Amino acid sequence: MRKILVVIDMQNDFIDMALGTKEAVAIVERVKEKIRSYPTEDVIATMDTHGENYMETQEGRNLPVKHCIRGTEGWQIRPDIMELLKDAKIFEKPTFGSTALSEYIKDLSGREEIEVELAGLCTDICVVSNALLLKASVPEVRISVDAACCAGVTPEKHLAALETMRSCQIYVLNDPDGTPL
Repeated sequence: MRKILVVIDMQNDFIDMALGTKEAVAIVERVKEKIRSYPTEDVIATMDTHGENYMETQEGRNLPVKHCIRGTEGWQIRPDIMELLKDAKIFEKPTFGSTALSEYIKDLSGREEIEVELAGLCTDICVVSNALLLKASVPEVRISVDAACCAGVTPEKHLAALETMRSCQIYVLNDPDGTPL
C-alpha cells in the first residue's frame, strides 16, 4: 500500500510572520523529519494563496490580517522545508481546503491502494478542512493526521480540531491524550 504525506501550508506567514505562533515554530523540525521519512514522490504540499484584494474577500473580512499574498515572503514555504519539497506536487489554494487536492487523491485512490497522512498548519483551520474534504472524497481511504506535526491558532483550538477529526474517523497519531481514533 502506498502512503502519501500531505504537508499543509508550512508557509512563513503561518510559522513566524503575520499569523505565526510559538507552537508553529515548535513543529518545524518534526515536520522536516516527517517529510524525510517519506519517498519524495509520495509527498504533496499545499500553499494558502491570496491576492492583493484579500481584505475585500469574505475570509479577509472575517480574518483581517493580510497573509500569504502571492509573491510575498510570507507566502513562501519556509526555505528549509521547501528544499525537502522541491520534487513535491504543490497545490495552491485560495481558501482553507483544496478541492483540487481532494480530486487528485480521489483519482490516485482509484488507481492504487493508498493511505494519506496530514501534517502542517493550522490544525483548526486548513488541516481539519483538508482532512474532512479528503474523508468525504475517499471515505474508504485511511486518513490520519500527526498531532505532533501540527499546530493550531491556539493550543486549545489544536486540541478541539483533533477531537473533530477523531469524531469523523480520521486517525490522530501522536495524540496528546493517547487515543488512537
